[in-house]
Amino acid sequence: MLALFLGAGFSKWATNLPVASELFDFNIQSWKRESKKLDRVKELKREWDTLHPQEQAEQFIADALNFQEKDKKLVLWYIVRRISEPFIWEEFHAQRYRRHILMIDENRKYYIDGVKKAKEFLDKFLFISNGIVTTNYDLLIEYALGTKKFNYGRSNEVLVGRGPYPVSTWYYIGDGVKELNPIKLKGNIPLAKIHGSISWDDDKHYTDGRRGLTGNALIVAPTPEKERPNSLSLPWEVAEEVLTKATRLIVFGFGFNPYDSAVLDLLKSKGNKLESVLIIDINPNIKIAKSLWPNAKITSSMPSPMGSKTINKWCQKWLTN
Repeated sequence: MLALFLGAGFSKWATNLPVASELFDFNIQSWKRESKKLDRVKELKREWDTLHPQEQAEQFIADALNFQEKDKKLVLWYIVRRISEPFIWEEFHAQRYRRHILMIDENRKYYIDGVKKAKEFLDKFLFISNGIVTTNYDLLIEYALGTKKFNYGRSNEVLVGRGPYPVSTWYYIGDGVKELNPIKLKGNIPLAKIHGSISWDDDKHYTDGRRGLTGNALIVAPTPEKERPNSLSLPWEVAEEVLTKATRLIVFGFGFNPYDSAVLDLLKSKGNKLESVLIIDINPNIKIAKSLWPNAKITSSMPSPMGSKTINKWCQKWLTN
């Protein structure tokens, strides 16, 4: 059985979303009241850089979690806002300009090259995949699959929010009578988002990435020594089940950083059945991969198009048996 493990490099490859070291490029189009928030985050990062000229962005985020509550929330707001940027737009509606963030089943997602790129990759493996595990909290995978192809671990889960704009979750049956037409996750591919999502808060899963606008998203911030949070117990359980069943694994864009100890422990402890692993990365960390899966055949490849030949060869050998 095949499992997919997708890291930040997957979203970087598909739609140029920043990896952790690039997060603080401040490449967002601030909107009305956001400018003051953005200026404050820039100030905090500038002051921190002066005191820690050799430290990486992950350490700034770790330190920010100990800032005063207001500043801590601003840094977390910025992280999810930056990840949401490519999927936000503004349009005139109901007498004023409003922002919208792309919904999972919204047709206009297919105008985004990165979504199409991710969809083309994932579609190659869906018919033989027993699940997807990801450390990413953007919605690229959801956009690529749509609600008819995946679930978060519970079949027919009802999402909160509107359906594809401008169609709401209400549908009319005549004579002014309307009934709820909920958006459900009807797919059979488990998607384990072990670091949370910009479409989640503490008790709801939404039809879009609205938590990425407010910053009140359920995510594990990209810091050194991230731990497994109790609030994400279900995604971790789903990930364990997906990885336990797998005999083949494709790892795309995950750095195998030593400080991701909880994730590395997950991969090692649940990867006992793995016979072959394909690592797709511009700088694959083969040494750590071999330490995790000493009995598996490890193959590495550049992402497509440069790595297409190697990826296709691996698929023909390991996915057609």
